[in-house]
Amino acid sequence: MMKVEGDLLRLEGPLTMATAGALLDAGRRQVAAADRVIDLSAVSTADSAALALLFDWLRTARANGRRLTVRGLPEGLRSLAALYGAEALLPLEV
Repeated sequence: MMKVEGDLLRLEGPLTMATAGALLDAGRRQVAAADRVIDLSAVSTADSAALALLFDWLRTARANGRRLTVRGLPEGLRSLAALYGAEALLPLEV
């Protein structure tokens, strides 16, 4: 599930191959419209589809001159990104 709260997109529950596709287009519209912070702190489970979704949204944001920041990246997803050599590509909130 995705909730929009101002510039914040809060994702909740599982973010997996079974759920990511349903969020793709709505997220694209959101990141194309304004600078956004993607909050993943309430994501219960994530797999490689979560990374694919984030990178798709990042490309969409950049193509539309928008900034995207990721907050609350779950440790398992961070490990997966590191395994793929992609952790440095994620615009993580500091």
